[in-house]
Amino acid sequence: MSDLNQLKKEFDEVSDFLIALGDEKRQAIIITLLQANSCKGLRVIDLTDATELSRPAVSHHLKILKQVGLIELHSEGTKNYYSLSHKTTEIDKLKKLLNHVTEIMGKSVETK
Repeated sequence: MSDLNQLKKEFDEVSDFLIALGDEKRQAIIITLLQANSCKGLRVIDLTDATELSRPAVSHHLKILKQVGLIELHSEGTKNYYSLSHKTTEIDKLKKLLNHVTEIMGKSVETK
């Protein structure tokens, strides 16, 4: 497989992850979770206060972040807690993609 075909495949693999990361509201949720540094996680109400988003909006963004593996849900009785995931599969794919882009850019500079 050529470098560019491999690169296209890698972009396809991380496209949903990049879309999830690209939204400012989801970035605010991620930053809030990082700032909280709580082992237990935060509830939707905590995130609505911190991000000034409505409960339905926070829930929508949490669903997207959960789908791409950035956050995890932990339930205690009827209370749901959200925290950053310790699984780095998607982050590792993104790192691989960026390293590959850098490598290809370096090759194109060398040939000029």
